[in-house]
Amino acid sequence: MTETVDAVVIGAGPNGLVAANMLADAGWDVVVLEATGHPGGGVRSAEVTVPGFVNDLCSAFYPLAAGSPPLLALDLEAHGLRWTHAPEVVAHVFPDGRAAVISRELDLTAESLERFAPGDGKAWRHWYAEWRRLAPDLIDALLTPFPPIRAGARLAAGAGLGGALRLGRRFLVPARVLGEELFAGEGARLLLNGLALHTDLAPDDAAGGAFGWLLAMLAQQYGFPVPVGGAQRLTDALLRRFGGDVHLRAPVERVVVGGGRALGVRCADGRLFRARRAVVADVPAPPLYQDLIEPRHLPGRLLADLAGFRWDNPTLKIDFALSGPVPWIAPEAAGAGTIHLGADPVRYAADLSIGRPPEEPFLLVGQMTTADATRSPGGTESLWAYTHLPRGVTAEQAAAHVERVTGVLRRYAPGFDDLVLGRYVAGPAQLQAENPSLIDGAINGGTAGAYQQVVWRPTPGLGRADTPIDRLYLASSSAHPGGGVHGAAGANAARAALARHRPVLGDAYRAAITAAMRRIYPS
Repeated sequence: MTETVDAVVIGAGPNGLVAANMLADAGWDVVVLEATGHPGGGVRSAEVTVPGFVNDLCSAFYPLAAGSPPLLALDLEAHGLRWTHAPEVVAHVFPDGRAAVISRELDLTAESLERFAPGDGKAWRHWYAEWRRLAPDLIDALLTPFPPIRAGARLAAGAGLGGALRLGRRFLVPARVLGEELFAGEGARLLLNGLALHTDLAPDDAAGGAFGWLLAMLAQQYGFPVPVGGAQRLTDALLRRFGGDVHLRAPVERVVVGGGRALGVRCADGRLFRARRAVVADVPAPPLYQDLIEPRHLPGRLLADLAGFRWDNPTLKIDFALSGPVPWIAPEAAGAGTIHLGADPVRYAADLSIGRPPEEPFLLVGQMTTADATRSPGGTESLWAYTHLPRGVTAEQAAAHVERVTGVLRRYAPGFDDLVLGRYVAGPAQLQAENPSLIDGAINGGTAGAYQQVVWRPTPGLGRADTPIDRLYLASSSAHPGGGVHGAAGANAARAALARHRPVLGDAYRAAITAAMRRIYPS
């Protein structure tokens, strides 16, 4: 059986659904094919601990979604999405019971940081004021295809030459270095380090400062909002808005290519979907190029470059159903949605870099009922904790690490064990089994390292969704601008497909892309 549509979208993750919405808005006939039995990719929720407790299965807090132009343009609130917030945004808890807190109230953030070092509150206000001046153009520049000509020009004009150069440097320095340059106290410094560790970047890795600073400023401006009712509600809103055909349990086995063009796809059950205009792939780059496309259709140089592709560190995530609030040693942590605690970030990252599971894990913790009262019965808490492991860990090593994670929670919240009603452990293998795109538990679609960003993501290329195959577009987090729930990779793929089919100019667009591809991939 063959079905013919304008566009086939492979994968019903947030990027795939954003692309499907945008193409449908343009009047295209679109079908979405999802390999698993559930849409959403990393944006899903379920009751996996105890009945009545809603747990987000992967992503949970959405600062990037709150400020993302592609998602904002879809007006998902008109399709049932509602956001809510914890009283405070982020708390970094120290072993001695102190805590540095980012609040949506600027005065409260400044007061918290000032307690660690006189002048740090004023410094925070200064850097946040700069962010507010630059943020609209900066976010556009970060999320649009390379080069971001319009947004980049506006950003350069607003910052001035010197300001633009300093801003560019900020996007290259490590988080530890940036923290030491901007702040005197360990409160603000470790907040930046911890926020950088939301990626796989160590405090001394290049570009870590960019991620730490970006998330810190987004936290101050937007908070870390969550969908009322669970992460699934974000996916549900995308699906309702799209309203088109989404086929579940429809794994794609092959992208059909002929004459240098993507013609459609073949599913594992033999069904064929012919695409008149585009195939949009919300799947990681290595399986797309190595498994779904016959090698003869791809430049040898591209396949060779994929040997240098690096995944981000695997994730270990534990969901807990708790009978009451967490008894943190730092009272300020009680109202925070996101909490950092555990090992010194530098020591933790050093263990990961040499392939050793850290004896003292660094944890990201989410207090979901604190952020959204609908997540569990009154007086209880739906909580998760996640940490990273080195690549290549065995199932036995991952299982042993669960006790280390729980041990950290016990030390920072004495009596934690007495509150546990149930738990659900998802190690690297379980994460991939639930979502095939989370290969070995990598949740970022590839490392966030500077050497695999922009024009080097996923391999040396154009920093765009276009691929060497005409009418095939990479829309996953393996493409620029990378991981996070912002929908930009899907939006960029949709825009590229629409540009390719623009009357008169479409062929010129593809000719320019093809000429550039031939220079990058000569064979």
